[in-house]
Amino acid sequence: MSNQAKYDSLRETFESLCYQDFHYSVENGDFFASFDFVLSPEIAFHPCFRIPARPFYHWDSIPKPILDNLIFHIGMIELISYWKIACPKNVVIKPFALDEEQIRWWKKLYFNGLGEFFYVNGIETTIDEFMTITFDTSCRLERSGVETSPTNNAALLHEQTLIPVGGGKDSVVTLELLKNRVPAIPLIINPRGATKECVAAAGFSEDQTAIVKRTLDPTMLKMNAEGYLNGHTPFSALLAFYTILLGFATNSKYIALSNESSANEPTVPDTEINHQYSKSVAFENDFRHYVAKYIDADIQYFSFLRPLNELQIAKLFSRAKDYHKVFKSCNAGSKTDSWCGKCPKCLFTWLALSPFISRKDLIEIFGKDLLSDKNLRPILDQLDGSVDVKPFECVGTVGEVRACVNRILQTDDNLKDTILDGVAKTNDMTVDDYVAQFDEGNNLPDLFKNILKEGLND
Repeated sequence: MSNQAKYDSLRETFESLCYQDFHYSVENGDFFASFDFVLSPEIAFHPCFRIPARPFYHWDSIPKPILDNLIFHIGMIELISYWKIACPKNVVIKPFALDEEQIRWWKKLYFNGLGEFFYVNGIETTIDEFMTITFDTSCRLERSGVETSPTNNAALLHEQTLIPVGGGKDSVVTLELLKNRVPAIPLIINPRGATKECVAAAGFSEDQTAIVKRTLDPTMLKMNAEGYLNGHTPFSALLAFYTILLGFATNSKYIALSNESSANEPTVPDTEINHQYSKSVAFENDFRHYVAKYIDADIQYFSFLRPLNELQIAKLFSRAKDYHKVFKSCNAGSKTDSWCGKCPKCLFTWLALSPFISRKDLIEIFGKDLLSDKNLRPILDQLDGSVDVKPFECVGTVGEVRACVNRILQTDDNLKDTILDGVAKTNDMTVDDYVAQFDEGNNLPDLFKNILKEGLND
């Protein structure tokens, strides 16, 4: 059975996904929350998360209507992982009502955030057809956000910055540039070796780090293993809603992401299908508007690295040598905290760093010479635009890859029997051209824009 046929069949079998309720409590300083989703007719899911106690949390200072609204919205983004199992036609929201603008906003996020899921699974649908969102008028009648839209919560928020850390080069650059210039708290969701070691290398202890331990429902994982529909969901959008909760809990006015301008390029040319949709400036702008209207008008969510491209970030990272042995950008090796040396993320990271870090030092970082692994040539063809579709990974633009390849071709005399043997790429821009850019299409407050420019000029 094709995935399209499976999609159509599952939609007939499962009529709706219902977001029934959310729950939260604080016990011994730990914050717990869970959600109740039901895939009609009878499959229940109960994902949850825990935020371990830290001295900088102020849960009691958050008014209940605001906290209810924050947790409700995390449930709204968590539910998409459970919807995609069977893709039911209807999503029913019970905790709160949504207005028409909210419904349009969520449908846009779900549809664009699932663009890769639909494409990879060969599912043809439209934003009008894939889902209907309704709320159950027999339950609560109040509208989400009505108590706090827009509210002046300046008294709850201080001149402090929350910095999500993923363990790769991007968040390292943000940490390094901000840690001594603004009061900062690192944030990690589901810590692993690289995230913990990067935060430690920045000088933060575990007690100085905000941590979210997120748990998927085991029934969903079982259904995935049994062959129900599965695929990519917009994790960065999920992270965004968690950061707003943690912003209030830590009294942090600013939330500084590490998404770059390169994330705006579609994965599939001439379409809006983008693996990095929820890292794009389009999502960032939509999210900022939504938060200001329906959650809080004072908290500031932005990507600190948005003015930069991948090569500028790589140059800044090359100076942060304390992190070179601990950072990891490889999803395939995340469970073992290693570089797999076989995936698009590994090869792209190598190429992006190659103008600024020697081949010898790159071999030490990655544990092998990626240029000598001819099995990576098909991945290079995807990265540099030799084939139509880029890898569905968080990688840079075709132009950036070509600029790096050209730099290697010009500077490395030992390329025989490598993946670059016989390669000749044309590109309008050089590495130096990319390094000289500064994208003004960003949401940085002046303080942060000035810090970034100073960092580029150091």
